[in-house]
Amino acid sequence: MYFGQIIKADSANGTGIRLSLFVSGCTNRCPGCFQPATWDFKFGRPFTKEVEDSIIEELKKPYYEGLTILGGEPFEIENQETVLHLILRVKKEVPNRNIWMYSGFVYDTELSYGGCRHTEFTDEILDNIDILVDGRFMIKLLDITLNFRGSSNQRIIDMRKSRKEGKVILSPLNDKKNA
Repeated sequence: MYFGQIIKADSANGTGIRLSLFVSGCTNRCPGCFQPATWDFKFGRPFTKEVEDSIIEELKKPYYEGLTILGGEPFEIENQETVLHLILRVKKEVPNRNIWMYSGFVYDTELSYGGCRHTEFTDEILDNIDILVDGRFMIKLLDITLNFRGSSNQRIIDMRKSRKEGKVILSPLNDKKNA
């Protein structure tokens, strides 16, 4: 897997202060995407053990609420194994940090069993994240007042509750607008 950028002390991609990892590779190619350079699977630098170690060390700083993984597209088949490894390591080594992920793929269709992006790693990823923001960015549904997403079709899903109840449970953040 490659990554385009790591943003430290980010406050735009989830609640609180976060470390945001922009993975490379995206086949959705949404018109109006704010990161079109990340569509290329070889954009940026290789995601090495040293990069992963630096993320873990950074997340140990007391002001972080969590990690956000976005892109590009973390749920591209080529990215899922590496993304899962990082998530499991965060859960083990920095367990008091939450994990948000952004995906253009829809949770209850494309990421579900039988969906176009479901792999042997998908369920374990979904079981170990706190929030999933799903749905392709749609320029015709652009709404700059929305909290943590760009278009009104995108959802902020509480993954803990959704996995437990077996259906989509939206986070209360889904209804809030930016102040």
